[in-house]
Amino acid sequence: MGDILEKIAEATRIRVAESKKLVPEDELRNKALSLYEERGRNCCTSFKDALAKDGMSFICECKKASPSKGIIAEDFPYLEIAKDYEAAGASAISVLTEPQWFKGDLKYLKEISSEVNIPVLRKDFTVSPYMIYEAYINGASAVLLICSLLDRETLEEYIGIAKSLGLDALVEAHDEDEVLMAIEAGAEIIGVNNRNLRTFEVNASNCLRLRDKVPAGILFVAESGIKDRDDIKILEDNKVDAVLVGEALMRSPDRKAYLNKLKYD
Repeated sequence: MGDILEKIAEATRIRVAESKKLVPEDELRNKALSLYEERGRNCCTSFKDALAKDGMSFICECKKASPSKGIIAEDFPYLEIAKDYEAAGASAISVLTEPQWFKGDLKYLKEISSEVNIPVLRKDFTVSPYMIYEAYINGASAVLLICSLLDRETLEEYIGIAKSLGLDALVEAHDEDEVLMAIEAGAEIIGVNNRNLRTFEVNASNCLRLRDKVPAGILFVAESGIKDRDDIKILEDNKVDAVLVGEALMRSPDRKAYLNKLKYD
């Protein structure tokens, strides 16, 4: 498969460049800031607060496809899926907006965020402030920032841009160096991905290996490879604050029942 992360990142840079031809970045930023003033500082449900509640928090993903598995959900009633997650007690919803490999779309983010009352994360490969402004305008409560795509200074800048719009940032790391980078950049939520984004191989123990590298006061999210209640129990025992579950939920014929099985013994 090669370095799939860099392929996706390059395609994303091209996508952003094309979007800027239609709406220049200054215009989009001004629109986002104007909307922020209009809505008020506390308009969005806080992603961070949702994950900080007692007990394990569940970020449930709306994902049609992936680079490693291809099409996951031929039928993709994304609004119905999101409402099912909310009804089953999800803490937040993650919405893929990357169009080429994940078959995502910004319209999914906009429509889902307007139909649910829990926070919505824009999950994409953020390579430009432009994408943070897009996220806010389309109803996101949080954005994903991937350490593998950014240097420390840029990560710090993007966290600051998100904060200026009242957005939280889920900062994703895969190894000890990236965890340290996230901490130094001021991350308040760190997600450790069990999937290596360059090879898409999964090591379910990666998040456990790095758990003690994240200090108290920073929320810790385990991402990828989480399939059943036994996995959740291990994470709970290791004081993981939240999990992001995608493919397992998307493949389930009864997503509400599946989420309940993850949550309860």
